This record gives sequence, structure tokens and C-alpha cells, in this order.
Amino acid sequence: MAAMPEIVITAAGLSQALESSNPPVLLDVRWALGDPDGHLHYLDAHIPGAVFVDLATELAGHGEPTDGRHPLPRIDDLQESARRWGIDAGTAVVVYDATGNMAAARAWWLLRWAGLADVTMLDGGFPAWEREELPVASGEESARRAGTVTLSGGHLPVLSADDAAELSTTGVLLDARAGERYRGEVEPIDPRAGHVPGAVSAPTSENLVDGLFASPEDLRKRFHTLGVHTGDTVGVYCGSGVTAAHEVAALALAGIDAALFPGSWSAWSSDPARPVATGVEG
Repeated sequence: MAAMPEIVITAAGLSQALESSNPPVLLDVRWALGDPDGHLHYLDAHIPGAVFVDLATELAGHGEPTDGRHPLPRIDDLQESARRWGIDAGTAVVVYDATGNMAAARAWWLLRWAGLADVTMLDGGFPAWEREELPVASGEESARRAGTVTLSGGHLPVLSADDAAELSTTGVLLDARAGERYRGEVEPIDPRAGHVPGAVSAPTSENLVDGLFASPEDLRKRFHTLGVHTGDTVGVYCGSGVTAAHEVAALALAGIDAALFPGSWSAWSSDPARPVATGVEG
């Protein structure tokens, strides 16, 4: 695997970076399925200098059901947002949320996909910042000035539904949703229950220990147990391409490259021509 920039930063490391002469742009990406109040949580308390990013409107586009619930945004729209957040070419960016980076990983992946090299996640998110008793702010904040960055897509690999179908037999396709959704026991939001035939269940939550990413060694062991090894062709999907980005990050920490299926299960299950499996594979 080619060398990658750092993927996570500690709360102490971020505090130091924010006090430097060239602080990073800081993005608060608090969002969770079933919790529409991410912006209110931000207004109540956030890391000083952070700009709120709305995942549903700024980190996703809109399309047909077969594009999924959170398709990738148009690159021009993402660039407009990134400039509003104060990002220039070469700017360091740190993203965080309050759920172990389950949402912030979408910003991490999307900005790297769009060509930004220096994007990291605050390991442990806002709770880790609070545990260190570092300062917090309230109310709305905006960038000190507009940025000038020019973005272009395609800097990280993506999968189409056809690619995912092929990879489930020629490589390793990981399903990052909760096990009960993979098995088809419940489906709270998407049209059909189950998983892509041939996919391996790999719940994103198991990448975390007390809200922090597990160590690279432990992540490597976890993915090896699931049949994933360095050099394998690997793809990841979830419900709508959000928490799958977290799994791509965890794989990268383990030294394994992986492609993201942005449409994920929401796209696959919206196409009646796509087969669905239930239960446990193998």
C-alpha cells in the first residue's frame, strides 16, 4: 500500500495544531441516523473555530433511489462548500463528530477523494476533546475567510453496483452495517432486507474501542480474521456510504487499501433486478 498521510490525530495533537501559526481548518460533522439535531449539538458546544458541516446537504448529493440515500455530491457543489469552509489548496483539515467518527469519516473520505491530501479525523471526536478538559465554544462560527481550493473527484477508488457484484466473487466485499441488518433480520430504512450475495459481515462498530479506533495491529488481526489481507482487492458498503467510509479508514490504518461503494445497500436494495441474500454467508 502506498504511504498515506496521517488518518487520525489525538485531542492533544489537535490542540497543539490549533495554536500553531498555520492551524488546520476544523469541521464539525455531527450527524447520526435518527438524530436530526447535529447542528443544535454544535451550537450548544463545539471545538473553538470549528465550522459546522451538514452531512445530508453538503457531503451528499441527490438522485434516483438506485443512486442511494447519500450519493456523492457534484464536485462543483463540494468545491463551493469547501471554499465556504475556508479551505485552500494544501490546507490541513481536521474533521470530527461525537460518534467515534462514524459520520466524520464521510468528510475524511470525500475530501481525500476530491484531491485534498491532508485530512485527518480527531480520534474519539468531541468526547475525547472534552475528556482532556480542553476549551469549548458555543454558537455559530464561520471561516475567517473564503478558501480558494480547486477540487477534482476520483482520487480514491469507488465501486458501482456492478463492481460490487463482481468483487463479491473475485475479491472481498465487506458489509459494514450491524450484523442483524446484514442477516436480514431487520431493515429500518431501506427497501429490502439482507445483503449483497457473497459479501462478508464486518460491522463498523467493531473498529472502535471506547470510541477510539483500535490499534493498527488489532485492526489488522480483525480484518485477517474476516479473510482480508494486504494486497487483496477489497470493497466496502454500508447503508448509504457513510459508515463504510469509516471502515475504509480502519482498513487503511491496518495497511489495506479498499474501495467505497457510495450507493451501498440503499442503492442495491432499490433495484429489483439485484439479488438479495439473507442469513450468514458460508
